[in-house]
Amino acid sequence: MRLVARLFMLVLGLALAIPAGGLALLVGILLEPAASELLATWGVAMVDAIFAEAARGGAPELLVGSVALGLWTLCATLLVAPPTLVALVGETVGTRAMAWYGGACGLLTALVPWAMRPRGSVAALAGLEGRLTALLFLAGAVVGLVYWLVSGRSAGRPPQPLPPAWDGSSPGLR
Repeated sequence: MRLVARLFMLVLGLALAIPAGGLALLVGILLEPAASELLATWGVAMVDAIFAEAARGGAPELLVGSVALGLWTLCATLLVAPPTLVALVGETVGTRAMAWYGGACGLLTALVPWAMRPRGSVAALAGLEGRLTALLFLAGAVVGLVYWLVSGRSAGRPPQPLPPAWDGSSPGLR
């Protein structure tokens, strides 16, 4: 029965934490000038590609579908995979540490783009990449901390009650 309850708490925690991380990422993108510029440049390029496809007589709806699928995959990779992995490890190990859920989830989220790079492209962590990595870390940390608030504090086995303190007044213990 405890396994079913923990599984329910895991799903509930993730269901509440993932949208919170998405909101944190959206707010961060809107507040960070480099991320806003990157998003605007990407948006203009996508609109240009859609109109170019339509002008060639192609099927722009296929391009729109591909872009939507790519965005869905990116969001799932950044906002679903790291907290799910951290939550499963935290539940298995039984850790209740806030630092585990927030830190590990933030670190995994920030490392996802670095891990997905082609092998030959190693760029210095400076400027735009550094700020975007920090933004991803903060969004991942928000996901992890919300999960910890909902489910992580009660992960693992419940703590055993401490034995009563002996003060010498009990006649049976002398």
